[in-house]
Amino acid sequence: MRDFFVKITVLFIVILFISSCNAVKRVKDDQYLLSKNNILVNGEKIKDEEVAGLLSQRPNNMGRLALYNLARENPDSFYVAKLDTALKDINLFERIISKKQLVQVADYKINFNNWLMKTGEAPVIIDENKTKKSAERLELYYDTKGYFNNIVEYEVDTTGQKEKRAVVNYRLKTGPAYYIDSISTAIPSKDLDSIYERYKRFSRIRPGQRFDLDNFQAEKERLTTIFSNNGIYKFQPNSISFDIQRDTTLGKDQKMPVQVDIDNVPERDGDSLDEVAYKVHRIKNVNIFADYSFNDDISSLQSIQYDGYNIYFKDKLKYRPKALTDAIAILPGNVYKDSERSLTARQISNLKVFKYPNINYVYVDSTDNQLNTNIYLAPRPRFSLSFSSDVIHSNIQDIGISPSISLISRNIFRGAETLDIAFRGTFGSSSDFDGQDSGFFNIAEFGADVGLNFPRIFFPFNTDKYIPKSMAPETRFSVGATLQKNIGLDKQTLNGILRYKWNPNTKRKNFLELINVQYVKNLNTDRYYDVYDNSYEDLNDVGTKYAGQADPAYYDENGNLIIPEGTTGFTNDVLDGNISTSTDDRNEVSRVEDQRERLTANNLIFASNYTYFINNRRNFNDNNFFQFRGKIEFAGNLLSAMAPILNFDKNENGDNLIFGVQYSQYVKTELDYIKYWRLSRSNVLAFRSFVGMAIPYGNADNIPFIRSYFAGGSNDNRAWQPYSLGPGRTDNINDFNEANLKLAFNLEYRFNLIGDFKGALFADAGNIWNFLDDVDDEAAVFEGISSLSEIALGTGFGIRYDFNFFVLRFDIGFKTYDPSYQKSKRWFTDYNFGNAVYNIGINYPF
Repeated sequence: MRDFFVKITVLFIVILFISSCNAVKRVKDDQYLLSKNNILVNGEKIKDEEVAGLLSQRPNNMGRLALYNLARENPDSFYVAKLDTALKDINLFERIISKKQLVQVADYKINFNNWLMKTGEAPVIIDENKTKKSAERLELYYDTKGYFNNIVEYEVDTTGQKEKRAVVNYRLKTGPAYYIDSISTAIPSKDLDSIYERYKRFSRIRPGQRFDLDNFQAEKERLTTIFSNNGIYKFQPNSISFDIQRDTTLGKDQKMPVQVDIDNVPERDGDSLDEVAYKVHRIKNVNIFADYSFNDDISSLQSIQYDGYNIYFKDKLKYRPKALTDAIAILPGNVYKDSERSLTARQISNLKVFKYPNINYVYVDSTDNQLNTNIYLAPRPRFSLSFSSDVIHSNIQDIGISPSISLISRNIFRGAETLDIAFRGTFGSSSDFDGQDSGFFNIAEFGADVGLNFPRIFFPFNTDKYIPKSMAPETRFSVGATLQKNIGLDKQTLNGILRYKWNPNTKRKNFLELINVQYVKNLNTDRYYDVYDNSYEDLNDVGTKYAGQADPAYYDENGNLIIPEGTTGFTNDVLDGNISTSTDDRNEVSRVEDQRERLTANNLIFASNYTYFINNRRNFNDNNFFQFRGKIEFAGNLLSAMAPILNFDKNENGDNLIFGVQYSQYVKTELDYIKYWRLSRSNVLAFRSFVGMAIPYGNADNIPFIRSYFAGGSNDNRAWQPYSLGPGRTDNINDFNEANLKLAFNLEYRFNLIGDFKGALFADAGNIWNFLDDVDDEAAVFEGISSLSEIALGTGFGIRYDFNFFVLRFDIGFKTYDPSYQKSKRWFTDYNFGNAVYNIGINYPF
């Protein structure tokens, strides 16, 4: 499979290279292919993507041009003409097939040619009219930046270019810039003028500022938002204009007085059009129509008043009044605010029991400035059943199918609560799993979850002062159980969570899991050495050395340790001193046994954690944003505080036990930062950094496997397989290498190739280490700044296909710096296709 991908990749690159060599095959003798645009402003070349985007013609993507050139011109007429020729002009293959099949072959060829032309890109031939239009756009653009006397010239330059290729040079002289002088206002509405004066210190236009049309547009948007949220109902943005007194004659003083004009609102009265001054409006009544449908006769509805709100309903109110009013941000008696309307709509949608609400305002009396607010709530169905199925890929699971079924019951306790019950299963394949059962689907997982959501903070004390309803607070109780068969030991997992969530704004989120309890039970621990080959081989290598001293019953007819009787007996004898070994061999047996005990031990985690998340991405197409996630978790502290009172049982090491299981105690923190830079319309530079650390203490000497860190894989360091990197400078000593400290840094340059095919160049750096736990191996332990030299570096490239709703990703990672080698051999030792790692992933790695 790996060789196949290598051949495909190399063939793809060769085809593009050969095709690009004939890029001008469709360019006529009197034409030039545009190879580059140069924009020089006052003699200095600029590469501003915004300015470059003004040009009507831009150079071809060579890959797409190559595809286009592979196609025939006018394929329909070519193949139809071929069908009409004599049989002697048809090749041998076409002679032995029927005429109908010959037509089908022609259709296939036509469709393939059409695909090549559609996916490809026609050569960009330099056009005089489009070049002139581009120059005019440049002139207008610099007008908007305050350079009103700019001059643009252009030329088509073939100097130093290949045959039929040319560069277009645009030369622009800006002249002196114009600046804003004084700013005055003309606002006939007293209410508007008062609001303007209150907020003018935040103006986007200021005296002494260079003229920039973008600043005036931003000021117009700012004023519109301010007026709409300070009582001005139906404010019209086109009421705002700017009177700019501009003298374009070249003089010493290029300063322009600006007057901000905000006209009254035009209002038609019969055939005449009058102007009415904008006024501040107030909300008189807020009417909530629960269980509303368009066929309802409002006059027949019953009503109650609650906390200043009027609630209308049919027959019987199905919701507690407080559950409805808590979602309403519009308050009777307050001034009109458009932001409160948007916030109310969002909060009602967050209840998940109503469809998107219809909110409108009506005048109480046409002669005053008071409004009634009507909020119409259309309920969702009380029960809903859904089925879904996903194709998944992870660092352990090569591919899997995950069907699920869920039932949702809404408004359980008449407070807009929702109850969800979900059943799920996963059937997957993993090359890491060495189970006894053969077959493609060699891992499986079955689970069920029950969750109860409250659209408020469910807590003994009132939290409205700190987490108001405008933050869309939510409380979730959930319990779940999972039966898992993925690493061969088979696991049962039980969990329970009490989680709070609130969003201060659309960019920031807070998650507090006050209770997060997880119990993991390994069912088939005797199969450990059947699953973990590396551990068995390491133990067996020592065992064969001392076969003469050990019990013969520990070995099979080939002299290998029998699983589990022989492995267990030999390990116990070595550690108890019944078999005399060298210090190194005894340490090796001790290391293997420590790993076995850790991975087969049952875990009880009683934790609390807090996560802060911020993302300023505006939409899916925004490729210039950052994202940050910070998390801190404490486990076992409450149980340790209760230990003297409850008198827990203890194991031989003096650790507390609950139901025979040693509970975990640790503190864990994670920092995850992602940043995107948009370099051009289609090129993006993406960066990610991750720092994670979990420190055991008190009742534990190490971190549970499910809470530890690993390195390598398609979403981490792509030059290493999952769990194969680290810890430190060790060389893949365990089947699943994990530790409690992790550093990871990823840099990826993404660009378009052909059509929906994308390309990427990446560099992944990072490693894991043991830190302040029970591991003594110096090669695996983080010892300070010097250990940073053990950060592994993988580089490579990838090809992605964008299906719009997801991205299929194929990456090839090369070991560039491998800390497991001696220092003199760490760079580029395995930098080749034979030692590369081939990753298939879904969506981008970060």
